[in-house]
Amino acid sequence: MKTTLLTDVSVEDICKGFVYNELEGKGLFGWGGKLTIQPEYQRNYIYADGKKDVAVVRSLMSGYPLGLIYFVKTADGRYEVLDGQQRITSFGRFLTGKLAVKDANGMEQYYDGLADDLKEKVSGAKLTIYVCEGEESEIKEWFKTINIAGVPLNEQELLNAIYSGTFVSAAKEEFSNSQNANVQKWSAYISGSVNRQDFLRTALDWVSKGNIDGYMSKHRFDTNINELKTYFNSVIDWISGVFSDVESEMRGLEWGRLYETYHKTPYDPVEVSKKVQTLLADPYVKNKKGIFEYILGGEQDTRLLDIRIFEENTKRSVYTMQTKTATELGVSNCPLCAMGHEANRTRIWKLTEMDADHVSAWSKGGATDITNCQMLCKTHNRAKGNK
Repeated sequence: MKTTLLTDVSVEDICKGFVYNELEGKGLFGWGGKLTIQPEYQRNYIYADGKKDVAVVRSLMSGYPLGLIYFVKTADGRYEVLDGQQRITSFGRFLTGKLAVKDANGMEQYYDGLADDLKEKVSGAKLTIYVCEGEESEIKEWFKTINIAGVPLNEQELLNAIYSGTFVSAAKEEFSNSQNANVQKWSAYISGSVNRQDFLRTALDWVSKGNIDGYMSKHRFDTNINELKTYFNSVIDWISGVFSDVESEMRGLEWGRLYETYHKTPYDPVEVSKKVQTLLADPYVKNKKGIFEYILGGEQDTRLLDIRIFEENTKRSVYTMQTKTATELGVSNCPLCAMGHEANRTRIWKLTEMDADHVSAWSKGGATDITNCQMLCKTHNRAKGNK
């Protein structure tokens, strides 16, 4: 790979013909139209937070260098930003009046309102740019490894770079666009940020059954994302069809896996809603996020709910009573051992050798209190399960 160092290009040069897409939140072009600021393999613009973007501008106003910037020279003689698009978009927004910074008195200052000498300091600042030329594989590999004065790329941003093409372009337009009207609905079930590719990654994870890398490789040059959109919407529609309530605990669950496992099972949304509300209000349920899979699975696996265990003083009290009675009768203090015919029929177990058990299973209405507690030897407690 060939590299050329440029040190005579100024901020003003790069901002000539600067185009910024307000809806998608990304810098598009600059340097008189010959620079593509955010090619498809780049992450979305994430500096627009009033902190990182302002820090870039303040650095220029203070005369601080912005660090190395990398461009790729394309076959047609144009350029693409390999690393530095966050910084370029930030100062591009400032010079074109789309970003203001506060002065020492807390007053917002736009570029056009600065004193002439300060405007010259900002626009005339020289950038240090490496221009790279080489094969696509070389460029992408370098892109994966460089991280200069910014937020590290996450896994999906790296995959977008590796498999850039028509498929990624279309997928990002659908799932990485914060202006998509469906984002609010999706946010009820998906965790993360649209700009950081979390929604796109979720959609790809669902349709590929976890093999995102392989799926993106296979579909890299597809001109549409119909399969991706159809499967994603099928999962979303199934969730909202089964669960009429939208609860915060639903966000970030493994809905793709749950859809594959349970979408052919019929459910009554009214009954499901009643069960959800009952379990959410149950003080013994420690893992509220497990409620949804618990219901989908026929309310069999109570481990999903992490039911609150008996308190230590309750266990000690029950153990003491059971042991006293068992000793008087000459039988084991484990009720199930006492009913058997093996050697442990008369064994008195230590407290540390026993577990607290619900006499009537929690899933069948048994409460987690002293009236429903019995101490069993560990072997019998594990064998009893949810019976």
